[in-house]
Amino acid sequence: MSNSHSHLREAIDVLKKTGVRITPQRHAILEFLINADTHPTADEIYRALEGNFPNMSVATVYNNLRVFREAGLIKELPYGDSSSRFDFSTSEHYHAICNECGKIVDFHYPGLDEVEHFAASVTGYEVNKHRLEVYGTCPECQSKTL
Repeated sequence: MSNSHSHLREAIDVLKKTGVRITPQRHAILEFLINADTHPTADEIYRALEGNFPNMSVATVYNNLRVFREAGLIKELPYGDSSSRFDFSTSEHYHAICNECGKIVDFHYPGLDEVEHFAASVTGYEVNKHRLEVYGTCPECQSKTL
């Protein structure tokens, strides 16, 4: 069984356990997110799937993304004034973001838990999460400027 098929099966099981009905649109949106190597916006998901589901609206995509987020299957990545992007990978990881095209790439870097402990000791906050983003120009955009 492929890794994406396994992720899809596990995600559907999570939704069923919470009483969420698995509609064809919900299945397609979830499958798209699992197989996306980008962090798509709701509009990008809608545009990718509208040909297969002519009666689906952008609101349907947003509503399903909310259901997935509340079930803990995806993370919403709000960045500035632009549309939120959505990430199926809920494991701890960080993001590199292109200043030119907005592309987001995951990367893993161990050992930042000490940042939370340090922040807690310095501020007195009870720290429960952190987010790291690095910004630059992706290889595709770099090649366009040569």
